[in-house]
Amino acid sequence: MSVADSTRPDTRLVTGGRRKEWRGRLVSPPVERTSTILFDSVADMRQRKPGLGSYAYGLQGTASHWALAEALTELEPGAAGTALLPSGLAAITAAMLAVLSAGDEVLVVDSVYGPTRIFCDKILSGFGIAARYYDPLATPEALESLVGESTRAILLESPGSLTFEVQDVPGICAMARRRGLTTILDNTWATPLLFPAIAVGVDISILAVSKHVGGHSDLLMGAVTATPEWFERIQHTAWDLGHAVSPDDAWLASRGLRTLGVRLRQHEHSGLAVAKWLDAHAAVGTMLHPALPDCPGHALWQRDFRGSSGLFAFSLLNADRKARDAVVDRLQLFGIGYSWGGFESLAIPVDPVRTVGKQNSQPLIRLHIGLEDADDLIADLEQALSV
Repeated sequence: MSVADSTRPDTRLVTGGRRKEWRGRLVSPPVERTSTILFDSVADMRQRKPGLGSYAYGLQGTASHWALAEALTELEPGAAGTALLPSGLAAITAAMLAVLSAGDEVLVVDSVYGPTRIFCDKILSGFGIAARYYDPLATPEALESLVGESTRAILLESPGSLTFEVQDVPGICAMARRRGLTTILDNTWATPLLFPAIAVGVDISILAVSKHVGGHSDLLMGAVTATPEWFERIQHTAWDLGHAVSPDDAWLASRGLRTLGVRLRQHEHSGLAVAKWLDAHAAVGTMLHPALPDCPGHALWQRDFRGSSGLFAFSLLNADRKARDAVVDRLQLFGIGYSWGGFESLAIPVDPVRTVGKQNSQPLIRLHIGLEDADDLIADLEQALSV
């Protein structure tokens, strides 16, 4: 048993990826920038295999990348390794391309991240791969009824993007394993700290490192952590597609990872305070926060998750899109911008796309609660809603 196997997640955040051979006497591995690696001989060049701890070519990484990949892997008990990609979307698409081939079908949750839907509808379809969307609240039994001869994988996102439905991930994974299907989960909202995906049966777990792991809104990156069955194939698919991550960004993400636990707890604390205040406000209609009882799938969140993050959404009573947008414009402490997971609070108007039913398809405001004082954020929301 390694030290990582016997320690708790907060300790792994500090110790992960900090091998002495990668950092020497430094606390953290330094930034290693290179394209070309020099070999001792032709035989050495021919025998060298790319991978963790093996210098081969800049595309395949240096200690800057290995430290981050190993640390992320140690957060997912049962995982074989982590591939780093230049964005969260690149991580999702590389994983799907590693799993699927022409003639295959993938079942995709209807609450999936918008750009993932675009990739499925525009790119995968051009490769002869069909995407079939399913209700995010479908039971494992209902989802199994959709499985056909060409179905190869199930794409999950729990909670769902924009509308935050919580899926029965363990149940779906058990069904998928019985049917010989591969499960791919976008786990960005929770991270492995709040939902250890591989341990509950997921084959491939994806993070947009740009969000919580980076934590400072200053880098773009994705990560794919996978079981022994899938890791090597995903890593080589990423390399074959020409994907590479800057060593500077890898170093920044490693630095952000060290404080992930502390920041997530603050996001959760302030996020719940703001969400509960909004839930009681007369102008607010639907509240979509997995930790609140009325959120679809709340009981599954209680059963499966170790906490919540600071990202959620809500609707306004008797307000059209113009009035909704005006509320966002009146906010002073919340920035208006895409992405989330950084230290600053953000707000954007969202209009979810749904192809399976109409649940939670109303105009919404999505909030990311940052590290500001929750009372100040509540005061800002109060003035924006009071006009």
